[in-house]
Amino acid sequence: MSDATPAAALTARALLLDMDGTLVNSDAAVARIWREWAVEHGLDPDETLKVVHGRQGWATMAELLPHRPMAQNHADNAVMLARETADVAGVVPIPGAPAFLAAIAALPHALVTSADEALARARMAAAGLPLPAARITAEHVGASKPDPEGFLKGAAELGFPPADCVAFEDSEAGILAARAAGMRVVGVGPRAEPLAPDLHVDDLRALTVSVSGDGTIRLSAAG
Repeated sequence: MSDATPAAALTARALLLDMDGTLVNSDAAVARIWREWAVEHGLDPDETLKVVHGRQGWATMAELLPHRPMAQNHADNAVMLARETADVAGVVPIPGAPAFLAAIAALPHALVTSADEALARARMAAAGLPLPAARITAEHVGASKPDPEGFLKGAAELGFPPADCVAFEDSEAGILAARAAGMRVVGVGPRAEPLAPDLHVDDLRALTVSVSGDGTIRLSAAG
């Protein structure tokens, strides 16, 4: 965390987008499924929900149950992913997400999410949002956020160095991952604000996207 004042605008050549909490509000579904898991394992549901955002499920389980075999975490995570994919009740777009994705449709961008491909498709569809053609999902990485692997692979997929990319994130794990990858960060929503992202917006309605003749993307926050 930092006391630095967020910028009013950032420039980039490519954009890397988290999904949950950034493009899609899936908090209700996440809370339903993880609260039940926490109770089953004798954990405090409220404390559990403080850990889950941004990480892959097995990484959350390893954080909360550090002495449990990792193989069991991966097995449990497969079950959790299937449940999450089937339960999209209440999944809606973050305000401004449809217009934002329309504005960047022709610009270099990729989804970088801790969800697997099936869950990403299910939640983006439930929110009525187009799925970016370039995607780094759980199947593409060996490490979970806050490890930078996903963002580094997203930049490589788009063909840009990390310093030319801006990441959009809502969670501590995601912001740490983007920073470890050498990227600047647009923080979206209340979870991101205290983490001092380079640019913060309450939701995507507050963001303006413009492009210069040389392809430089400018991201400006209202107010």
